[in-house]
Amino acid sequence: MLPPFRPLISLACLGLLLAACESTSSVDLESRNFNVQQTSVPPGEAVASTEQVTSLVRRSGPSYVTLIVSQTAAADIVAKETRKGTPITSGSGFVVDNAGYVMTAAHVGKRIGNTVSAKAANGRVYSGDVIAIRPDNDMAIVKLRGFSGKAVTPGDNKCLAKGSFVYSLGRPHAQGDTARLGEFESASFGQTVHYAGPDAKFGYPDAMVLRLSTQKGESGGPLFDSRGDLVGMVVSTLYDNAGQPLNLAHAVPSRTLAGFLCSTVACSSQWKAIASGAGGNCSS
Repeated sequence: MLPPFRPLISLACLGLLLAACESTSSVDLESRNFNVQQTSVPPGEAVASTEQVTSLVRRSGPSYVTLIVSQTAAADIVAKETRKGTPITSGSGFVVDNAGYVMTAAHVGKRIGNTVSAKAANGRVYSGDVIAIRPDNDMAIVKLRGFSGKAVTPGDNKCLAKGSFVYSLGRPHAQGDTARLGEFESASFGQTVHYAGPDAKFGYPDAMVLRLSTQKGESGGPLFDSRGDLVGMVVSTLYDNAGQPLNLAHAVPSRTLAGFLCSTVACSSQWKAIASGAGGNCSS
């Protein structure tokens, strides 16, 4: 367990059991069936109807992928299309453009050169590689081959106010694809985070705080606002000193994601606007 950052609160990489949910339903999306779980009742901007939730998940679901990351020994590096490795992690991610680029957490991608199998919304599995890692801000970029999936629409995290409705997409280990409904709590945790154990080299200087409960396997999953625009990436959840989940999670904000993406590969004008701080159309 990591040292506490404030009284009775400590942080670990997405783990333990999910807290009880207030409501559960299913939303069909192409070849996927999302389990929708609401862990809090967001005030103000809450999406109240099943139809609205269904519409949002249908909009954003095709941009979400699940990942299995494998480590390839140097002796096994042959043609990228045929090389195989040993699976070391799994997690979630999201498509950032139609050229096959996907973002996920650095502690999922682990290191540049690892191979990736990604299951897309159409049910097919695509192969790729981790091409960029930023361990100190828990971000990674994956390039998939032969894939041109639907990309997220980036939004500006600065448009979020306390209590704003947000939802994440991810796949908890040993469970199905899950949409979690919650609310935005704070733009800053106010602490630098370093993970413990084998993930000690990963962390982040700060993060958004969400009233949202997550589990292992959801790291790297996309976080959306009430319009279905991407405003962050889920990286961890909060626990008390007894190891009990607090229904609080951390996410890397979209402005940070945009800066990393645009400094690594060619990015769209929308991503560039978010990275520069000029992309927030908060009134619409």
